[in-house]
Parts: sequence; C-alpha cells; structure tokens
Amino acid sequence: MNARELTELAVSCGATSAALMQGSQIVLNAEYRAMCEANRCGVYGKCYMCPPDAGPIDELMARITRYKNAILFQTVTQLEDSFDIEGMTAARKNLVKVSERLRDQLIPLLPAPALLLSAGGCGICEECGKVSGVPCRFPERAMASLESYGIDVSRTSRNAGLRYNNGAGTVTYFGMILFGACCVIQDAFL
Repeated sequence: MNARELTELAVSCGATSAALMQGSQIVLNAEYRAMCEANRCGVYGKCYMCPPDAGPIDELMARITRYKNAILFQTVTQLEDSFDIEGMTAARKNLVKVSERLRDQLIPLLPAPALLLSAGGCGICEECGKVSGVPCRFPERAMASLESYGIDVSRTSRNAGLRYNNGAGTVTYFGMILFGACCVIQDAFL
C-alpha cells in the first residue's frame, strides 16, 4: 500500500483530507500541557485520556518520537455561523466516528505498533467514567488528544501540507495515526 492509497482510505473513512508524513515532521511543544491545565476545553481532570490522567508530558512526547511515520487526517465542517456551538459539537462527534472507522479499517493494515490520537479528548462515551469514578469502559478504544501529547497541530498540519484554518464559517478537527517504530515509509510499503 502506498501513500496515495493510505490517504484515499482515510478519506473513504470520512476524513476530508489526509497526509502521510514522517514522524520527524511532527512539532512537539510541552507548553500545550499548560493549555490543558488552564482547562480551556473544560475536560481537564474529567477524562482518563486527558491530563492529568494521560501521563507526564515528557513521557508522552518521548513516545511520539519513537514513531517514524504518521497519517494526519482532518474533518472540515461548514457551520451556520461562528457561534454555531451545536455544529461544532456535531463536527467533533463526527471526528470521533471517523477516528473509530480508521482504527478499524486502516490500523490493521499498518505495521504495529500504532497509536491513534484525536481532537479534544476521547469522545467515545457521552460521559467519561472518570466523572462518575468508574474505570474506563473501553480502554482498547479510548483516544487521547493530539494536544495532550504536546503536538502543535497548527505547525504539524502545515508540515503535512494540510490547512489548519479552512475559512470563515468552518471548523476543522484533526486526528493522527502514528505507526512504524522500525522504519521510515517513503512512498510504498507493506
């Protein structure tokens, strides 16, 4: 399977676009943890896959550097206006569904191990078990956010050739599958 086939499969799973990139193109920044701690998204301490439960930022960033390849994917959704919170919420839920389809259809085709990251915390459950004090209901499906791992999504998307901002009246969410801890993929593999 080559790079074009991988990105086409990502689009067939519902991504608006996708790009294969080398792990060295991923931009990491530990300062993203401070944004998590400021609780800008409202999920800090309320999701097992988000800080502080996701783990120490230096360990998560080190984990990212062990992967040699990644597929960065995005969903771009048209909103009614810039205050369309319902549209943004629906777009985020759509990204979770796209991420799940990619886990089921794409990850089995990649060399192991693979790591799936999404936007803004897990999103698999309506309410994370962390809130009610029960263990994670779906640990094999749970997804951490790119930001919780210290990924600078804006600069990383630029390196992958994907637009971070897709114009007024849209919301863009990103996800990533990291893989290939043993070799760098150029155009063809498997």
